[in-house]
Amino acid sequence: MTLQSKLDALKHEFETKKAPPAVVEALHRAVNDLIASGAEEKALKIGDTAPTFSLPNPTGELVSSAELLAKGPLVVSFYRGVWCPYCNLDLQALEEARKAIEARGATLVAISQQTAANSRKSQRENNVEFAILGDKGGVVAEKFGVRWTLPDYLQVIHKKVGADITVFNDENSWTLPMPARFVISQNGIIEYAEVNADYTQRPEPSEVFSVLDRLQVAVK
Repeated sequence: MTLQSKLDALKHEFETKKAPPAVVEALHRAVNDLIASGAEEKALKIGDTAPTFSLPNPTGELVSSAELLAKGPLVVSFYRGVWCPYCNLDLQALEEARKAIEARGATLVAISQQTAANSRKSQRENNVEFAILGDKGGVVAEKFGVRWTLPDYLQVIHKKVGADITVFNDENSWTLPMPARFVISQNGIIEYAEVNADYTQRPEPSEVFSVLDRLQVAVK
């Protein structure tokens, strides 16, 4: 079963059996508004230079992108948070692909604005062995061009459904990263970029394999 088929099933279950119509309508409106804003087009693209970063992992140790890139390519996935079931399915799919990614000489990390405690919970509940790095306030997400601000009507919905991100993130900017996946080569250039304004749409993790294979060949 593909990641997207799991996401589609989750969406159908939520929208037809769990969520009130007003919630579904607001979520659809928010996705459509974000798409219409052109937010995806503002994100970094293939050929752009990736920002460097140094972010804490869930135990507080700083992880440097420069140090990771010294070892090989870097796969970066932006993660909205433990409250998002779509993101958790994405994490699980990435964990299934992790060994194949590492076998191609790359390192996989996720970046989230949530607190370290919530990242530890994400790792534990999704059986994830790669690092979820803390990007408080979305500073790195902004540099990659994937951070956006939730409109007032969506903030109300988040509170209603138990996903108040000011609590999960321990800050009140009401910003999130769009789900995004990047492959960065050792020279700091983005070789793969997939950004989705629709949080229910995610690329299969296996899409990065051919990119990493090409980078391995280039090194040889």
